[in-house]
Amino acid sequence: MAKNKVVLAYSGGLDTTVIIPWLKENYDYDVIAVCIDVGQGDDWKTIKERALTTGAAACYVVDAREEYCKEYIWPAVKGSCIYEDEYLLGTSTARPLIGKILVEYARQEGAVAICHGATGKGNDQVRFELAIKAFAPDLQVIAAWRDSKWTLQSREDEIAYLEQRNIPVPVKKSSSYSCDENIWHISHEGLELEDTKNEPAWSNMLKITKTPEEALSEGEYVKIEFEKGEAVAVNGKKMSPLQIMEELNKIGGRNGIGLIDLVENRVVGMKSRGVYETPGGTILMFAHEQLDHLCLDRDTYHFKQQLSLRESELIYDGKWFTTLMEGIMAFQDKIEEKVTGWVNLKLYKGTMKGAGSDSPYSLYNESIASFATGDLYDHKDADGFITLYGLPLKVRAMMEQNVGKGQAIVNSDSLKKRPTE
Repeated sequence: MAKNKVVLAYSGGLDTTVIIPWLKENYDYDVIAVCIDVGQGDDWKTIKERALTTGAAACYVVDAREEYCKEYIWPAVKGSCIYEDEYLLGTSTARPLIGKILVEYARQEGAVAICHGATGKGNDQVRFELAIKAFAPDLQVIAAWRDSKWTLQSREDEIAYLEQRNIPVPVKKSSSYSCDENIWHISHEGLELEDTKNEPAWSNMLKITKTPEEALSEGEYVKIEFEKGEAVAVNGKKMSPLQIMEELNKIGGRNGIGLIDLVENRVVGMKSRGVYETPGGTILMFAHEQLDHLCLDRDTYHFKQQLSLRESELIYDGKWFTTLMEGIMAFQDKIEEKVTGWVNLKLYKGTMKGAGSDSPYSLYNESIASFATGDLYDHKDADGFITLYGLPLKVRAMMEQNVGKGQAIVNSDSLKKRPTE
């Protein structure tokens, strides 16, 4: 009789390598390992061989990098999505796609369950499972670290578990940071970062980004072209979304762009500290914002700022596949229809400055904005505007003078006596 199948989100690391034999022993399932490449830069051939050697019935490797850029990163950029002022949602944007692909393989394989190795303290367990619920509420979810049958409590326990079964232990430094890497960012947690009093040991952790001190001494210009809010070219060369991210990561990395050290609020209620490398993403977000300033009117831009905050929270919380998220993204798509043009930036040792921008849909009008009198704006027009705009203030002040109380009376305590010499 054929065994039931479980689809495992497999990375090839220590946790998921242990989970393969653990699932077979505790659930008697055939394990279908699924590796999802969103830009980690891993050796997938070796990882696939490891999964099969460890006992997986099958292992599939999915190159989802282009899909991730086009369908998840690009909407986040159009939405100007930044969590708690600094975090560009690198891990958060990738997890919904990974969860969705796990469901796709579960359906194809006729699996009864999906398993992941996210810990019970982190955000990823929430993000994976919300994505799975959105597409497959009928499937069982096995969260190994929360399972009553999981008795391993440390890295040493996991190594011993594999050694007892003569399973090769994945080569991994015991002193390494906990990292998540994709084409958008690299996160670093653990070691000295767990004490907020410590400065990050930048030289020990950074993978693709120079520190500002080590960055190019002469700096660099980069020009990005957009169509309907989406980047389409870098320095005059048309590229795919994935190619754009690869190129901007190189440019940003050598110029020390996109390093942050952040204490953030996790979904599960605790605070955590992480260092993030987002060189290309930081450039792209900054350039896109410059073009938004050029092409969006005041009311639209201000309302977008409010929605961007909510959209960022939804992404961080794992609520990508919700009606509210669909509605917000539809709004962003609509208002970005004319966000087309180019932006030039000057990068220098971890900093960025605008170095010119242009759009056929620019709402900047030199005739109006010039300090000199132009054809479309007469300085005298401001008289009536200020009279009406300030009318509520004037009426209030007249009332205060009439009753002899308030900030507008002649001897008001709100007004200070200033020296006259």
